[in-house]
Amino acid sequence: MTEIKKQNAKRLHIPKKVFIFLAALFTSFLFVLAILLQSKVISLKKHLNLASVENDKIRQSLLSLNKNYEKIKEEYDRLKNEDPRIKNEELERKINSIEQLYKSAVNLYEDIISLDDRGAKTDDLKKFFAKSLSLLAEQNYNEAKDSLEQLTDKIKLEEAKLAKTPTSQNVPVSNSPPQSGYTRQQVTTEQGNFTVSMVATDIASTRVIVDTASTTDCFDNCPVMSLSSYVSRNNAFAGVNGSYFCPASYPSCVGKANSFDLLVMNKDKKYFNSSNNVYSSNPAVIFGNGYIRFVSAASQWGRDTSIDSMLSNYPLLTLSGNIVYTQDDDPKKISKGNRSFVSNKGNIVYIGVVHNASVYQSALVMKALGMENALNLDDGGSTALWFGGYKVGPGRDIPNAILFIRK
Repeated sequence: MTEIKKQNAKRLHIPKKVFIFLAALFTSFLFVLAILLQSKVISLKKHLNLASVENDKIRQSLLSLNKNYEKIKEEYDRLKNEDPRIKNEELERKINSIEQLYKSAVNLYEDIISLDDRGAKTDDLKKFFAKSLSLLAEQNYNEAKDSLEQLTDKIKLEEAKLAKTPTSQNVPVSNSPPQSGYTRQQVTTEQGNFTVSMVATDIASTRVIVDTASTTDCFDNCPVMSLSSYVSRNNAFAGVNGSYFCPASYPSCVGKANSFDLLVMNKDKKYFNSSNNVYSSNPAVIFGNGYIRFVSAASQWGRDTSIDSMLSNYPLLTLSGNIVYTQDDDPKKISKGNRSFVSNKGNIVYIGVVHNASVYQSALVMKALGMENALNLDDGGSTALWFGGYKVGPGRDIPNAILFIRK
């Protein structure tokens, strides 16, 4: 046992010089390792510091981007809310412009129909209208607009030709209205001379009535008659077309053909359109036994059933000797044409037509004739005046008429 220990001791014995060398080597290794570790720590600290700086930069960039995002989002929200509105407004303007073109086309077509009803030659106008429709169908709106404007001028020329019939040649010039019967005369106004065809009668010896084709309120496909038929069935000696209505031949009157909206009470004391004219501000003329009365609003009438008839229309031309109509920008009122009217000067009642005049010029004529009160009636293709035959017209069939009947 002792021998073995001695042998092991001999195997494990390390010379002193070798041990010193190994100890120095290990110490050097630890020193180098310490230096390397220190260097690594310093490098890591630098890296961490650089990373911190970089993070700050990134964070600042993110903050900046976030701010930009918020601005972009805000702009987006604004654009999202505003751009459609702007585009919608632009689209609305475009649609309105197109809609006006189509309305203009419809109105012009109705003007052509009105010329047809008055016996005008309209073949060329219809061809021109067809050309305008083709441009609209092709969505060539600028050219369509120009075409419709040219058509408007052509229609005005044709209307002027018709309005000048009858000719003013050999028609006496006088601003004094007749006391009875029929006359055609030229009346001098501040805007020139105008030919007037009219019938006069004394209300004391005449019953003035309104007759209607319908016996009750009607809103579509309403009955209409010629003026001569109204005259014949009432044994009247004179008559004129009545209130505005919606002719069946007009495209805009689909669903309300030959209907009229204004208040009327006929000879049988039947109210028409009473429910929608309770507070009517439209003018009216009232025919009673031995008197005639004009009011600026139908509501002033008060539904007096003792009268013979009542008819509302517009505009009122003169009231108590003064012109009360001020010209507006309605193309149909500004354009020249035949203007039917009912008026009075004292006890004398007049029905008639002012030729080739605007509505305002018709008011000037009433004033020049010394009419106390005057109401404009339907015109255009409805214009008709009867006294022993048609003096103007016959015009289209109409839903109501004003008639003179001898007592």
